[in-house]
Amino acid sequence: MNGYSHPAYAASLAEFGNPRALPHSKGWILERPIVATPYRDAMGCYPLFACDDWSKLDSDLDELGSDLVSLATVADPFGAHDPAHLRKCFPTLVTPFKEHLVTDLSRSPDSVVAPSHRRKARKALERLDIESGDDARRFGDEWIKLYANLIQRHGIRGLSAFSANSLMAQLAVPGISMFRAICGKETVGMTLWYTDREVAYYHLGAYSDRGYELEASFALFWRALEYFSSRPLRWLDLGAGAGIATADRADGLTRFKRGWSTGTRTAYFCGRIFDQSKYDEAMKIRNVTASDYFPAYRAGEFG
Repeated sequence: MNGYSHPAYAASLAEFGNPRALPHSKGWILERPIVATPYRDAMGCYPLFACDDWSKLDSDLDELGSDLVSLATVADPFGAHDPAHLRKCFPTLVTPFKEHLVTDLSRSPDSVVAPSHRRKARKALERLDIESGDDARRFGDEWIKLYANLIQRHGIRGLSAFSANSLMAQLAVPGISMFRAICGKETVGMTLWYTDREVAYYHLGAYSDRGYELEASFALFWRALEYFSSRPLRWLDLGAGAGIATADRADGLTRFKRGWSTGTRTAYFCGRIFDQSKYDEAMKIRNVTASDYFPAYRAGEFG
């Protein structure tokens, strides 16, 4: 168990909720108080819920009913589940959420990457040095600085606006791989990946203003693809575009990721109400009405 399924990753998100182990499936959720109520609910770890044994997840969730009002999460698209099993675990709500762009590592990088991406990667590699390693903590201060630039540049809010403490803790999670772009002596970009079983998941990337100018992302992704292609792995999960995006949406992040991918996998949003009367009471106390947002009493919380 590494990356999103490791307890250290749940611990890195403790600012969003109290990590709680699911003993049968060996997954983790984040337990939270519901403001202005005496109740608690939970969410899966951001951005994906992963566990060791999906066949036992329903047993874990059945046992939560006496403690929590609801649970909301996004299931790992490479988890050992299907929609029918997810509906058994989450009878309230299972719906396609995002199409994750994925890369089949059995194919050579040259056959995978879009020609325009290859050209930009070659150009960036002429001006940048790329270093890789699994001891990302050594570059924690540089990473925090780059991520602060990302937050400011894109106006990031909510769950992905990680604090410095959370970012440092994420660097220590087993299974991490770091790729660092260097111009002269300056770090101008970094990407972080988590490897778990046969999949390497793109976690986060951030760049300085100079890194954007040099298109460091193309050099970093090229080196990451080369690196993971040489490992005993089967897939890259590149994630999806920004917002509630589909794989064919023409936003810049989706276009960038599509250029490294060979296909897609669906990530499902899953929700379960354990106690309907408490759920309805929370909505009444929070003065909200029913909506497509789940749980409805938290609508707008992370906006």
